[in-house]
Amino acid sequence: MPTSQDPAGTATLGVLAEAVLPDGRALTLRAAAPADAPAMVEIIHAAFGARPLLGARPDALNETTATITQALLGGTGYLAHVAGRPAGAILVSQDGAAVRLGRVSVHPDFQRLGVASFMVRGLLESMAARGAGLVTLLARREFPRLRQFWESHGFRLMGEEGNCWVLGLHLPVVAEVPDADAMRALGRALAPLLRAGDLVIASGDLGAGKTTFTQGLGEGLGVEGPIISPTFVLARVHRSLVGGPALVHADAYRLGGFAELEDLDLEESLADSVTVIEWGTGVAEALAPERLEVAIRRGLDPADETRWVFLTPRGRWRREALAAAVAGLGESA
Repeated sequence: MPTSQDPAGTATLGVLAEAVLPDGRALTLRAAAPADAPAMVEIIHAAFGARPLLGARPDALNETTATITQALLGGTGYLAHVAGRPAGAILVSQDGAAVRLGRVSVHPDFQRLGVASFMVRGLLESMAARGAGLVTLLARREFPRLRQFWESHGFRLMGEEGNCWVLGLHLPVVAEVPDADAMRALGRALAPLLRAGDLVIASGDLGAGKTTFTQGLGEGLGVEGPIISPTFVLARVHRSLVGGPALVHADAYRLGGFAELEDLDLEESLADSVTVIEWGTGVAEALAPERLEVAIRRGLDPADETRWVFLTPRGRWRREALAAAVAGLGESA
């Protein structure tokens, strides 16, 4: 998994995402330039050529340096490296109001290392940071495992084109947050969208700003304070001072799974409160199908306090409402 990401930093740092493989090798993702076309062709041919030949010969094997160069000039491409060696490639083009991914490839020498998932996560965060709302792609019917891979990353069936499934993913709303005050302001801006029964799952590294964000939510909801990290008490209840729902602030960092989360009896208060669970990703989703997922990312530069907050709506939540709240925050800054 990426150790850190800079969704908006391609132009300034060159690197979109970076990680370290279990064997210690560096894994990076960056935007491709036309000069990268030969390396991308080699990756695409090797990856698609290694697949079983089922039906017609893949069009990807007809790609040349000239066609990839043209694709890069007309859209965007991304290249992953393992220890400096080209390892994976993706092309991105416009598909009406959506962004379409194509030629997603990992060289056979670097498969089964998580390179594809790494590229997808970094690219989707980059697209979200640029304001894209929907990403689509084609998956050939002959390879159902490819569809399973994309569905594991949140893509869903949207239609069909020829012998391919059209898979799509609605991207999160992204807020750029320069400091702690701005993080609290983001929480306050989102608070009017909350109502009793809502679940908010917040994720991010230590010190990313999850509790600071929750403080802003609490201020916006008008609950009693102070709101501090609940790491050692696991859950705190903050009563409303304005006749609204209470805020239940929980921490799943020390929990081993959903069974231990159930021991906190959060389901008892869920219907009447707004519940925020830090470190809840992979643990708390079973509490409610309708929820707001808040993922906070640091940039690659440790000296930069800027955070990118990815707001993913589930169920009743609507991307448009989140986008309006974030836009209003920028206008009032």
